Amino acid sequence: MKTHKINLVTKILLICFIGVFIMKTSYIQAGDDNKKIVIGEKFTIQSKALNEDRTILVYLPDSYRLSNKTYPVLYLLDGGFHFHHTSGIVQFLSAQGIIPEMIVVAITNVDRNRDFSPTHVERSPTSGGAGKFLSFLTEELIPFIDQNYRTQDFDILVGHSFGGTFATYALLEKPDVFEAYIAISPYLHYDNQYLIKQAKTKIKPDYEKNVQFYMTLGNEPAYIASLAELESIIETNSPKNFDFTYIQMKDEDHGSVPHLSIYNGLQAIYSDWQIPRETFIEGLASIEKHYKKNSKKYGTKIEISENTINILGYYYLNNNENDKAIKVFKENVKRFSASANVYDSLGEAYEKNNQVKKAAKNYQKAVEIAEKENHPYLKVFTKNLNRITYNKENQKK
Repeated sequence: MKTHKINLVTKILLICFIGVFIMKTSYIQAGDDNKKIVIGEKFTIQSKALNEDRTILVYLPDSYRLSNKTYPVLYLLDGGFHFHHTSGIVQFLSAQGIIPEMIVVAITNVDRNRDFSPTHVERSPTSGGAGKFLSFLTEELIPFIDQNYRTQDFDILVGHSFGGTFATYALLEKPDVFEAYIAISPYLHYDNQYLIKQAKTKIKPDYEKNVQFYMTLGNEPAYIASLAELESIIETNSPKNFDFTYIQMKDEDHGSVPHLSIYNGLQAIYSDWQIPRETFIEGLASIEKHYKKNSKKYGTKIEISENTINILGYYYLNNNENDKAIKVFKENVKRFSASANVYDSLGEAYEKNNQVKKAAKNYQKAVEIAEKENHPYLKVFTKNLNRITYNKENQKK
């Protein structure tokens, strides 16, 4: 259980019960002219729990189409507003090996006051629909995502402001649904601190599986008392298998706090994810042991990524350990044979080891795959192939 205060300086339904319409169009419209960028796809789901259609935005990791691996899922409230920067955070942190690659499922709003509020209050005529919205998530959306995408049994719920209120409500009502929560400036003084009163009896003394609750607050004086009270309740109960973190970001306001909260929150949730340097340089076997240990912590099988193996190969190559580099790159080809990049890397290792024919063969394979999928690095792969082919021809003269 952790409580932190930081300032600016330290920040360095199952398908049979629902109807679904999937549009394989991107959130940013895509085309074949290679002039537009795709960051996701969009579909509409008919919800019986809410009696309406809901629009969902989905970000998939770059490796999704290149392997059969599974991924954790981040469910994002206020999805239309937060989808772009959140998917960017996920892409960046996973590319650095700080968190795993994951799927982002962003739920766009229809009536957030209705969906995120646990009780009805007179000043908000549609309020009090959090129970139905939680049913939509647990009985319709999550089962649909699990059946139509390759998911792991590790789900994260992220909500800001009233979305943070709902995240807290979900924790108290159905703590077994999500493995981790990021509640950003949750509006816990709603309806005379209804959720604080609920927390006094609904925070469990012992959770069957590990739950992480990461809560933040900007420079928002009106929120301080209620969040402090929730913190006190959790600390007093000291629940087992419950990792609580509360961070106050005094240099942020209500509008700026979400981005840093998601960035830092994902780092906190996956605090043991990044491979220690000493483990990395020991080689592939030690890295596999690291991921086996994390598999137990996060309750799902975690496999080493193409990018991690590639980095290890280049570590050896840059240290002139060519034979080790070739062995590692060959393993990457074995595991991720649909990727153009793994063949290009193996070709580079063979070229450095003066095995020109093998280098040319792998560069050619990289180009063939890249041409089929209009790979963004096709020009680089082609340049490598042309260079090695030119060198081969010169050697014959």
